Amino acid sequence: MSVAEMNTVDMAEVLTYAYELGDMINQSAEVSDYLYWKGRVDANPEIQTMIKRLQSKKELFEETQRFGHFHPNYHSAKDEVSAVETEMEQFEEVIRFKQAEKTLDDILFSMSETIAFSVSENIKVPSNNPSPKGGCGSGGSCSCG
Repeated sequence: MSVAEMNTVDMAEVLTYAYELGDMINQSAEVSDYLYWKGRVDANPEIQTMIKRLQSKKELFEETQRFGHFHPNYHSAKDEVSAVETEMEQFEEVIRFKQAEKTLDDILFSMSETIAFSVSENIKVPSNNPSPKGGCGSGGSCSCG
């Protein structure tokens, strides 16, 4: 058997394990909780109306972002987005959905990090954190030079 054939067999086995891991994650209590609250958010017509309103406010804000603080409506557009987001936070379904989403995201990130670091400590693992604390492109220290 050639090295290429051995690598193919190993990769097929890795993929099989990856699908099994995915199945285990999908059967977890955390995914179940996430799907439950997502369903509650999706089924609430009042929340769905607010989501549409939020999308339109975000689109208006994105238009002003091209010019940043210099756009005459920048601050008001930003405030309108924040106001709708605050209004949505009054719903238990939204609060619980966001909590479940963060829990699931943290678990998936931790698993990704474990897998990546088992290969090499130098592998970069992407995060959903909108404010990263360092590394390339964030203005922090970077060891990729």
